[in-house]
Formats: sequence, C-alpha cells, structure tokens
Amino acid sequence: MNPSAIEVAAAIIFAIALLHTFTAKLFERLAHRHPRHAGLLHLLGEVEIVFGFWAAVLIVVMALTVGGSQAVDYAESRHYTEPLFVFVVMVVAASRPVLESVRRFVAAVAGWLPISTRLAQVWLSLSLVPLLGSLITEPAAMTLAALMLLRTLFLTSLPERLKYAALGVLFVNISIGGTLSSFAAPPVLMVAATWQWDSMFMLTHFGWRAAIAVMINATVMCWFMRRHLAEPLQEEGAAAPVPLLVSLIHYAFLAGVVVFAHHPVIFMGLFLFFLGYTQAYNTHQSPLILKEGLLVGFFLAGLVVLGGMQQWWLQPIISGLSPLALFFGATALTAITDNAALTYLGSLITGISDEAKYMLVAGAVTGGGLTVIANAPNPAGVALLKNGFRDGSIGAGGLLTGALPPTLVALALFLI
Repeated sequence: MNPSAIEVAAAIIFAIALLHTFTAKLFERLAHRHPRHAGLLHLLGEVEIVFGFWAAVLIVVMALTVGGSQAVDYAESRHYTEPLFVFVVMVVAASRPVLESVRRFVAAVAGWLPISTRLAQVWLSLSLVPLLGSLITEPAAMTLAALMLLRTLFLTSLPERLKYAALGVLFVNISIGGTLSSFAAPPVLMVAATWQWDSMFMLTHFGWRAAIAVMINATVMCWFMRRHLAEPLQEEGAAAPVPLLVSLIHYAFLAGVVVFAHHPVIFMGLFLFFLGYTQAYNTHQSPLILKEGLLVGFFLAGLVVLGGMQQWWLQPIISGLSPLALFFGATALTAITDNAALTYLGSLITGISDEAKYMLVAGAVTGGGLTVIANAPNPAGVALLKNGFRDGSIGAGGLLTGALPPTLVALALFLI
C-alpha cells in the first residue's frame, strides 16, 4: 500500500523533530553566545517542547493540504491519556510528603548496607526505586529517582561523563524495571490485554531478568563512582517533619491516580482535588512541579500526534522480521520511536508467534533508555535533571553513549 502525500509529509516532519532532539543542546550553547536572541534559542533548546512544536507544524501542514476540519479531526482522534497521566503522576509523586517519606525509607535501608551512606543511597536510587516502578508505574518511579539523585549526584562536581553514564543507567533501569507487572510499563500495557499477559507471566518471563540487569547496572555504575561519592553531602537545614496523616493522604491520591491510570476523567478529577488539598493545607508542602509536568505532557502529546502517522512504514518492518531480528530491530527502532507505540503496532499483527511477541516487547524495553523519546518517563527525567548538566541541557549523544553499556546488559539478560 503506497503512503499518501500527508503520510510522507508526516514522516519527514517526524525525522526533522528527531534531528531537533539530537541538536537541542546546540541551541542552548548558541543562546549563551547570542544573548540578543537568547529567548528564542532557549525555547528551541528545550527538549520537552520539540515534539509538541513539530506536531503543531504537522497540523498546520495538514490544514493547508487536506483541509482544516480533517486536521482538527485527526488531532482530536488521538488518545492523550498517557500524556495526561504522566503529567499528573509526576506532580503527585514529587510532592514533599511522598518524596520525603521515600527519602527516609531509602536512608534507613542505606544505613544497613556495608558501604558509605551516600553511595548506598545512590545505589538504591538506581536499583530499588526503578524496580518500584512495577508497582507505582514507571513515570512515578522516574520522578522519585530523579529528584533523589538530583542532590546526591547530579548537582555535584561529578565529572560530566559519569553524570551521563549514571543518567543512562537510570533511564535503562526505569525502562526494564517496570516489567515485573503487567500494568506499569507503557510498552507492556499496550499488549497485555490483547495477548493475555498477566503480572505472573511478566514476572516469570521478564521480571527476574530485568531485576538482575537492574542490580548489575546499578552496582557497576556505583563502583565507577565510588571515589566521587565517598564524602558525605552537607546536610540541609532541617525542615519540620511531615505528619503521618498528611503523608497517608498524599499516598492515597497517588494510589488513586495509579489505579485509574486508564481513566483520565477520574484521575484528572482526583488531581484537581489534590491541588485543592495542597492549597488548603500548605504548611507541609513544597512548590509543585507543575511547569516540569506540563512540559513533559506537551512533549508526549506531540509524540502521540506525530507518531500516529508513522504506522505505514513502521508496521511492515516489524511484521517482516524473524523473532531474533525483531528483538534487535525493536531495540534499535525504540531509539527513534516511543517503545509503547512500537509494541502497539506489533499487537495489531495477526498470527504473530509467542516467540515474536516476547522478542518485540523485550527489545522495546531494552532500548528504552537510549534516547529521550524511547520511553514515556524519559522526558520527565530530562526535565528534572537537566540543570545538573553543562549549559542546563542534556545532549542526545551523551545520553546515548551513557545508555549503551546498561542496554547491553539488559540485552544479554533478555536473550538468556
């Protein structure tokens, strides 16, 4: 089937958007050199606005070529549940009562480990928290891990190359750490109901492999950083402790959002109640990360719009590969497409074998840390951690280089 002119145009715009993500750091550098146009250059350098910007370009192109009503109909036909959910769960998970309780838990566990407290906290943030993503969803795990690592790791004098290596480990571990259940990882969620994969299936086929890979990646990364993390951080001024009841109320909101993750009317309603609660009882609150969450939601919504017109070239590639080739192909394709979109296209293929199903999902989650668009939680990590890097932005090349070693570890475990 030959693609239509608008499908070809959408593929070209998608390719330009990909190129933009890989050159976003260049715009930040230009902003410092040319202060007269710094505002525009900073905007173009924000990775989180890239796909939203080019999605708007696509809608304008569609309006000019096939008509405004058809362009609007296409935009309204997309499903925006995931961008909305990621925005909401980021804000709720990053609230002070939730974050402080998780920090206290990690600090308590770190005290029992036979290594320095700071190194133990970093190791737990790179291993335990990503695995918790199988329970609280990957975007929530990414938010918590990124905020805990921001002070202990990324806002320190750690060499830039090690920061990128740690970022790669975090992104890969989040991508594979959500595979212990059938509802937490977006690429798994796309196929679980269609292929009747429950959480026990995920745990026995994917989960134990993912857990081993997560532990190996976190341990090796911490070994390389051990000298830089030997010194304890200076303690911040002690804040008033959050009452248990306040923490429980926040966890109730978080649980409600996670349980109703596929029902935007419900979780958005809960979110509005949450905003009202934090305003009414603001004594134990910190500023909510509304801006960061909105930017990430905008990024993902743009990816939904652009990705919706890539099926014509992606699905033939997926359906034409042998199971082993599909594994490596999915790992590579995930770097330039959202891994959930990739597995969704695979779920539409009739007669796909059980081996091919496993290889497709395994490849999709394995490559989920290679780029900012590879996995839905990655833009959240970029938004929260970019200030810890030079020029206040994260380079696509640095992320790819840092993510390659942990990706190879995951690749080996999933091929066992």
